[in-house]
Amino acid sequence: MATVVVPFRSSDPKRRLDGVGDVARTELAHAMLADVLAAATAVGAVLVVAPEDVRLPPGVTRVDDPHRGQGAAVAAALDAATAAGLPAPYLVVNADLPCVDSRDLLALAGSVPDGGLSLAAARDGTTNALALSDDRLFQPVYGPGSADRFAALAPSRRLDAPNLIDDVDTLDDLARLRDRLGEHTRRVLASLDLPSAA
Repeated sequence: MATVVVPFRSSDPKRRLDGVGDVARTELAHAMLADVLAAATAVGAVLVVAPEDVRLPPGVTRVDDPHRGQGAAVAAALDAATAAGLPAPYLVVNADLPCVDSRDLLALAGSVPDGGLSLAAARDGTTNALALSDDRLFQPVYGPGSADRFAALAPSRRLDAPNLIDDVDTLDDLARLRDRLGEHTRRVLASLDLPSAA
């Protein structure tokens, strides 16, 4: 088993979804989170960094968002996980990976080298998912080029898993991935009637 941490930005999410209103962007962000959590709950204990108004499925633990960015959110969840005695590896999975399934997360967990970490980089060189053999390996090095910085923190492996590589930032991403989207994202996308993403 593993422990999965998901930082979730609930206020003004997915700002790069041009032409999508605030309500629709929020609905899509919550749907993508639901697909990530559906995959994560099959892998182990799950902690989500989010405010109290975010609805989470039974068994998922909410961690207060320190409101100091993604790095601080992940650190808060890792602290909560270790305080609760939850086991490594610790998977840190972004909430905008609506194609991910439990097999992808198990592959990420299984690829962690002894005393090191594995990661899935986005196409732009940022980091979509990490698996840490020890919570103390985490450093808040997110941002452009972060995959290389994470890889330099410890012995590392990169996982070439399309469902972890393909995140959603734009309507073009949703259109490109539509055949692989999780059920929650597909359902919300259909209800929003966004022609450019259909």
